[in-house]
Amino acid sequence: MPFRLDWPELLVVLVIVLLVFGVGRITKIASELGSGIRAFRKGLREDDEKKNDDETKPQP
Repeated sequence: MPFRLDWPELLVVLVIVLLVFGVGRITKIASELGSGIRAFRKGLREDDEKKNDDETKPQP
């Protein structure tokens, strides 16, 4: 039997998470997760720019 979550089950899980952690802690976790994702994306962009710069430099 496959494991599937529909909207009612997700809503129950969300309510349980809110009761366990509280709204304040969840917002803190979400903001830290967002800043981590932004930093990861920025790092990927910088690596791509560095790689492109290295490829465009003329070789001696």
